[in-house]
Amino acid sequence: FLLLSCPRHGTALALHYFRPPVHHTLLPHFTRMALRQLVRATAPKLGLQSSIPALSTSIARNYSTVIEGLKYMQSHEWAKVEGDVVTVGITDHAQAELGDVVYVELPEVGSTVTHKATFGVVESVKAASDVYSPISGEVVAINEDLADSPGKVNEGAYTDGWMMKVKMSTPAELDSLMDAAQYEAACDQ
Repeated sequence: FLLLSCPRHGTALALHYFRPPVHHTLLPHFTRMALRQLVRATAPKLGLQSSIPALSTSIARNYSTVIEGLKYMQSHEWAKVEGDVVTVGITDHAQAELGDVVYVELPEVGSTVTHKATFGVVESVKAASDVYSPISGEVVAINEDLADSPGKVNEGAYTDGWMMKVKMSTPAELDSLMDAAQYEAACDQ
């Protein structure tokens, strides 16, 4: 279920929806995506807040791997720059805090993503969280393996768990990202 609350009025609204077992294929994943979008669109109009926090607000520092040569966001996404294409995923720190990943929602190839805007969702046994794009541009590839094997995010956040590849439209946005040392320092705060 999704829990929405209005701190100003002290009210709450719980939406319960059927979540089929992972192996169940009769209910398409876009039904959950549509429900999520409905809640996101409706909640602010009703003065409500979603109980599903972003990765940036729900993660505390733990001992995890940080890779030199990658760029990082405060919200725990990483970016690997190869020419004008950037590979994107969530950090090892993020996957460790989320726990076993059971579902990953990614954009379609050919769609456009925007710097610091939501491009997908990661659901785990403990939580669900939005995932943010470190760069603007066109999605040229997604990790289709994550549809059937979302646990690859846990097994290799920087390798088999990558999420999308983006052809950059604004390379200067990379300057706003952190290097490995800056990201580690941010996690320690």
